[in-house]
Amino acid sequence: MVARRGLDLLDGRMLRLLRERPRDGLLEVARQLGVARGTLQARLDRLAGAGVVTGYGPDVDVAALGHGVQAFTTFEVDQPARAAIAARLRAVPQILEAHVVTGPGDIWCRIAGTSNQHVQQVIDLVLEVPGVRRSTTVIALSAVVPYRVQPLVDEVSGLSDRPPGRPFGSPAPLSVAGDTMRP
Repeated sequence: MVARRGLDLLDGRMLRLLRERPRDGLLEVARQLGVARGTLQARLDRLAGAGVVTGYGPDVDVAALGHGVQAFTTFEVDQPARAAIAARLRAVPQILEAHVVTGPGDIWCRIAGTSNQHVQQVIDLVLEVPGVRRSTTVIALSAVVPYRVQPLVDEVSGLSDRPPGRPFGSPAPLSVAGDTMRP
């Protein structure tokens, strides 16, 4: 079975194993999956070439680096200056990611700081950039769902118990004595 974007069950299982055990070599992963190492390498190369696999580095906990305060800041900007602003944002190490968004703001940033004051200094630095008009910030108290991709990989590849595309929260069919009925 091939899922959307060319992910099948073997791709999903491969990506899950590589994510769960990143230090295992491809030979070991291939052995666990019961396929040839060359098959696994070809699949990984195909997924990397298609932009599905984007990196192989370790995940880093910014709090363990001493940057335990995370903030989500929306900046309102002059549209003609957006490219120059984006270049300046890339130069600020504490800005973990930035996205152009819809709504009342224009650019949404995730900022890591050592303290609330440090986050304020980062925001003030960005507010000095020509074309940045104002900011709105919220401080994260805790992560209820940390960044993850594996549940989505599982769904797209067919590994998930939930059928692909089934809306979150939609009731699962009930099975009673072999018959399936809706709750």
